[in-house]
Amino acid sequence: MRKIKASSSYLKNQVRKNLAKAVLSILLFIAVLAALTYRILTKLQISILEVTALVFLLVLAIATYTYLHKYHVYNSGWQGEKSVTKLLSSKLNDDYYLVNDLSLQNGGGDIDHVVLGPNGIFVLETKNWSGNITCNGDNWQRTGKRGFSAQPSHQAKRNAMRIKRLIDNSASLRSLNVWVEGIVVFTNKHATLHLNNPTVPVLKLQNLPHYIITHSNTRRYSAQELQAIAKEIIKQKQ
Repeated sequence: MRKIKASSSYLKNQVRKNLAKAVLSILLFIAVLAALTYRILTKLQISILEVTALVFLLVLAIATYTYLHKYHVYNSGWQGEKSVTKLLSSKLNDDYYLVNDLSLQNGGGDIDHVVLGPNGIFVLETKNWSGNITCNGDNWQRTGKRGFSAQPSHQAKRNAMRIKRLIDNSASLRSLNVWVEGIVVFTNKHATLHLNNPTVPVLKLQNLPHYIITHSNTRRYSAQELQAIAKEIIKQKQ
């Protein structure tokens, strides 16, 4: 498989940024705590300064928790996307092209993966979720997640349409009349899927290469056409 360098590195940057902020918050917490302890032990009384320091410690504790939580969420997504890249790279031959973490000029959020192959064009929405996950049509639920609002199938279809519009708006490519298929991919081995008429293919990671390779399409794309599509995608990235 040929990987196209178009990564925005969004998840990786968020992982590093939130980890750095968490570490800084922890160091500040330790420094303020040490200074506060010293003042209390030497003065044996609490003034407005010590009260202010206690409030600051609470703020730092909340900030540390927040940044560590964000780090965990972004790192989970990043690890999931890396596992998709690793598996597809080992299973698909050089007839296929892979674009990772694509950010387009027209906005709308990053696209996790785009696979260009002789038998089709696929947009992958990757989720590294664990636990029981239920899909009824376009309605998703996760056990133990109150107020859950993420709808991966909507995201997959929306991103597939963004790639299709990008290709259709190109004067040199619109004659191809491509169909882009959105797929939701779950990478966590501890995910248990309960599917009822999903509106897009929903796959566990280990089943993804076989699905792509055996996908039936009335239209075959030549290597030159795939390269032209890849070039247009790169041109439109942020």
